Amino acid sequence: MHNIELLSPAKDLECGLAAINHGADAVYIGASQFGARAAAGNSVEDIQQLVKYAHSFRAKVFVALNTVLTDEQLPEVEQLIHQVYEAGADALIVQDMGILQLDIPPISLHASTQTDNRTAEKVKFLQDVGFSRVVMARELNLSQIADIRSKTEVELEAFVHGALCVSYSGQCYMSQANCGRSANRGQCAQYCRLPYQLVDADGNVLAKNKHLLSLKDLDLSDSLREMMDAGVMSFKIEGRLKSVEYVKNITAYYRQKLDAILEGTPQYQPASLGKTTFFFEPNPEKSFRRSSTEYFLHERKADIVQPDTPKSLGEPMGKVTYIGRNFFEMQNGHLVHNGDGLCFLNRQNDLTGFRVNRVEIPTHRSDGKGVKCFPADMPRMDVGVFLYRNQDQEFEKILKGKTSERRVGVNVLFAETKDGFDIQFTDEQGISATYSVSHEKQLAQKPEAVESNIQNQLSKLGNTIYELLHIEVQIKSPWFFPASLLSEWRRMAVEMLDAAREKAYTKETRRPSTTATFPAEKISYLGNVTNALATQFYQEHGVAEVLPGFEVKAEAGVPLMYCKHCIKFSMGWCPKSGYKATFSEPLYLRNNDQTYQLTFDCKACEMHIVKA
Repeated sequence: MHNIELLSPAKDLECGLAAINHGADAVYIGASQFGARAAAGNSVEDIQQLVKYAHSFRAKVFVALNTVLTDEQLPEVEQLIHQVYEAGADALIVQDMGILQLDIPPISLHASTQTDNRTAEKVKFLQDVGFSRVVMARELNLSQIADIRSKTEVELEAFVHGALCVSYSGQCYMSQANCGRSANRGQCAQYCRLPYQLVDADGNVLAKNKHLLSLKDLDLSDSLREMMDAGVMSFKIEGRLKSVEYVKNITAYYRQKLDAILEGTPQYQPASLGKTTFFFEPNPEKSFRRSSTEYFLHERKADIVQPDTPKSLGEPMGKVTYIGRNFFEMQNGHLVHNGDGLCFLNRQNDLTGFRVNRVEIPTHRSDGKGVKCFPADMPRMDVGVFLYRNQDQEFEKILKGKTSERRVGVNVLFAETKDGFDIQFTDEQGISATYSVSHEKQLAQKPEAVESNIQNQLSKLGNTIYELLHIEVQIKSPWFFPASLLSEWRRMAVEMLDAAREKAYTKETRRPSTTATFPAEKISYLGNVTNALATQFYQEHGVAEVLPGFEVKAEAGVPLMYCKHCIKFSMGWCPKSGYKATFSEPLYLRNNDQTYQLTFDCKACEMHIVKA
């Protein structure tokens, strides 16, 4: 039986609690600092509170400490790791190998996707030096994942939803080179989301003001079973900067998707406990997304970029069919609500958004034709323009309320003893707690109602995380029980079960390290080595030459991005397809005063971006 984990992001405690309540088997959250999202830090106290709640469902909490570190930061990191461990965190997500040289507690380690995990050799090495889990590169296809699985034993985690970096994770230095904000230190300035001109060697403009590096958002929700069978056990949602509404909607969406698969596949089971009930219908198109792509999971595709805007388009609605003085009509206009936000790409291909104040639907029409939408400010647009909804007022109202309920099933036994009664609660895992009470026995005046009264009072679990699966009453005579007394006994039994379950929780410890040789004799700036302990780590594992990372020594003329995305391929200019170029190379990207040269490694199907 293989555990399958849904892993959700948490910007803060509120998001983490929402993720657990909406079915996450695990949550990843940043500590106060040293996470790859510098704007998403959290106190140790908040992490401890999240851990306690998550563990009640046997869900896990992983803390992201996945930046590269300086020598001066290492003692502070060591102290923070001890604090996080004491707070009960289940694992650390790390990039910097210097952490493995510190005096840290036996907490489980996960290798961040920032460590550039693309090959079985690299993953095997990380497994052998003590990592329990490896977060694989987003660019891998199913056969590559299966190959890694066949050659390793470590847990494999893969992203399935959210924003995509155009560069291999950990291999982007554009932000550091241009403004000193390192992506490997959680401060990426997102140069990949800017518009660029694509220019050939003769100065001809091949594409003007297009977001040629801005990828669509990942959505692998239709490929979860294939990924399971290839060896993925943890399905990760990106988004440690996203809102609590995003976390609710996307977590619920994937919980339903996974549950539908797990229900029919006995070899797989959820990695945590509890049944989640939803009070809304999740829809990923209603949360922030730059369209969607499967990226490279099945095959290379040309349409992985959203070239016209790096912003969220939202859900496609329909075309404008008529424009009046202060209103317009559109296809599917009956789906629009008062207060909705709509957007479209104008003649200059800029994204234009507006709010709808009021919608008028003729009583005799339900097909959307003739529906009048009155914007707060009438935008300049043409008949035929396609509209998207990027803010659904009604849906957002729903998400701000109670949208889910997660319960752990319990069986209850009420049994008579010599001097009184036992109330035993047993959870889904078989963990039990028995509250024994001495009590005077007095026959009830209404014996026929005794058992139903016991069942009724002991099943009132609404203010707990539990729901009743089955209750059994074993008494020799119909004794009298005041409802208030049964209620108090139930409360005491629940508290004892809480304590027993908390005590029974066992954390995974660090995987033992074995003798391992790094699969390369030299580490370049791409190894992101920024401190002496990381250098020492690689030297101890057979690396003859360790060069400093880009943040320490910015080499001139080296690629600032390594991308599997290829502009030539996306434009239909791939030489492997037989295309005969009508332009002169090299090609360049320009944005204001910044110019970058594109180089293409067609054998590896990669594109490199170098500052010109």
